[in-house]
Parts: sequence; C-alpha cells; structure tokens
Amino acid sequence: MSASDSIAAARPTHSRGAPPRSVAAGPPQEKARGGRGRRRMSGREKRNLRTGLLFISPWIIGVAAFVIYPLVYSFGISLTQYSGMQSPTFIGLQNYIAAFLDPLVRTSVGNTVYYMLISVPLGLVVALLLALAMNRNVREVAVYRTLLYLPSLIPMFAMSFIFIVFVNPQFGIVNQFLGIFGMPDTNLLGEPRYAKIVIILMSQLAAGNAALIYLAGLRNIPATLYEAARIDGAGRMKQFSAITLPLLTPTILFNLITGVSGAMMVFTEAYIMTDGGPDNATLFYMLYLYRNAFSYGQLGFASALAVLLFLFGMLLAGLIYWLSRRFVNYDVAAG
Repeated sequence: MSASDSIAAARPTHSRGAPPRSVAAGPPQEKARGGRGRRRMSGREKRNLRTGLLFISPWIIGVAAFVIYPLVYSFGISLTQYSGMQSPTFIGLQNYIAAFLDPLVRTSVGNTVYYMLISVPLGLVVALLLALAMNRNVREVAVYRTLLYLPSLIPMFAMSFIFIVFVNPQFGIVNQFLGIFGMPDTNLLGEPRYAKIVIILMSQLAAGNAALIYLAGLRNIPATLYEAARIDGAGRMKQFSAITLPLLTPTILFNLITGVSGAMMVFTEAYIMTDGGPDNATLFYMLYLYRNAFSYGQLGFASALAVLLFLFGMLLAGLIYWLSRRFVNYDVAAG
C-alpha cells in the first residue's frame, strides 16, 4: 500500500451532506444546557442542594420568623392607627409626619446622637487599652484577662442598680471620691448636665467584649514586623502607629459598627436609672419608642419610629462602610 493510500484510509468518512464533527466539541452530555446556556444540575447536585437546605433550614426559619416577618409587619402597622386592643385603622403616612413634627422625637434623637458621639469613640479607646493590657507577655496574663473581662459579664440591668448606689449623693462612693478634691455632694443622676455622662461612663464597663476582639486582632499581627521595626530603631509609639494601628483597622471597623448599633439602641440604663429624666436629659430614642408602644398604646406610631430607626441604621452603616475604604487595611495577612 502506498503512502497516499494509507493517508486516505486514515481519514474519517462522513455521510454525504453531513458536516464533520469538530474535535473541540465536548462530549454530547455537556451540551445539555438550559434555555440561556446554564448547565442543568445533575441528580447528585440536586441531592446535595436539598441536603444543604435541610441543614440550614433552622437558620432560614429563624430569620424569616424573627427578622423578615417583624420588619414587614412593623412597616404595615406603621401605616395604621393601632393601640393593640382594637383593629388597626389605615392612616397612610401620618405617623411618619407626626414623628418629624414631635418635639420629643427631636429631643430623643439629640440625646441618642450625643450618647453615640461620645460613648462609641471612648469605648473604642478603652477597649483597645484593655486589649493591649491583655496582650502583655507576663506570667499572670490569664488572671489579668479574666479580671478585665469580668465587668462585661454583669447584665446591664444589674449594673444599672449598682451604679445607682455608686452615685448616691449621701453615701455613694463616687461622691466620696469627689469630696477628696473639695467637691460638694451632687445628685449626679438628678442633674441634666451630668446624667448622660454617668450613663456614658457606665457603658464603658462593657468594653471587655470589644477588648477580646481587639486581642484576637493583636495576636494575628505577625511578630516579624515588630522585630524588623526594632532592628530599624523604631520605638514603642512608632511601632504602635506604624504597625499595630494600621493592621487593627479591620477590627476597629467591626467594633465601630457594633458600637454604633448598640449606641442607637441604648435603653436599659436610662429606663432603670433615670426613666428619661431629669428634664428629658436621658430620654433616648428607644426609651421614647418603648413609651409610645407600651405606655401610651400608640403601636402604630411606635412602629413608625422603629422603621425610621432601621432606615437610619442602614444608612449610617453604609456610610461607615463607604468611608472605611479610606482607612481600613486588608493587605497584610497574618503570619
């Protein structure tokens, strides 16, 4: 057989009029796709999907029942006049208009923003200082961490009762301490200019939670960076400003978001210690919402306040995330 005959025999034969099949084309089963080119799921993938949904179904049910449904229901009730004892009456956006015209709403918003602007930055600094103390390489560090974290385990309602005794004008330890410096006994919770300050300072006792998160961030920073900085002659403050603080910015962002969220919902301290007084100085937004819902029987108006708080929280969180792109550093991975 000649070479030309061998080549001709090796060529694939096709029926007349049928185009040759492309070698690049995949196997026939890969062409089974949906209407828009998406691959159909195999039986095994469908079973895996059902199994996965089954395992996360408690979370899905919980979110639907305790997050999505209350949000939708609150928005629906906010459009009605509803006392909780009779059928709701649709009134449209009147509750929202009343919220913007209510002077107590403005007072409560101002008190909450004042609390947020002081308590959140102060809490970030206090928690960072606690984390730096917890991160010391000493033999008794486990005992120090426990002692520094213990105050955050006390429930806020219990801490509120304790602080009422601490700031008592007759026998409170705070007034006794201030008396050493010649200051007269003062009813700190009865003075509008001091009441919010007392609540802000008391909230710092819960900084242990944020301190633990800071501690995890500190332990995640590579030690080789500090060794290189010491070789270059950098002192402790330079190491903190050039290494520790930049690499802690993701942790700072997390604590900032949680701190702002907690400050927006401050309620227990004011409810127990001052009940919004004196002269509405501690009438925070959540306390006024609670009063309208359970004291005044204005569930529709309270739901409108809750919806406004939710929208403001989402807007504020989005703003913080947008601004965080300028100072949060995700570049260096832990060693």
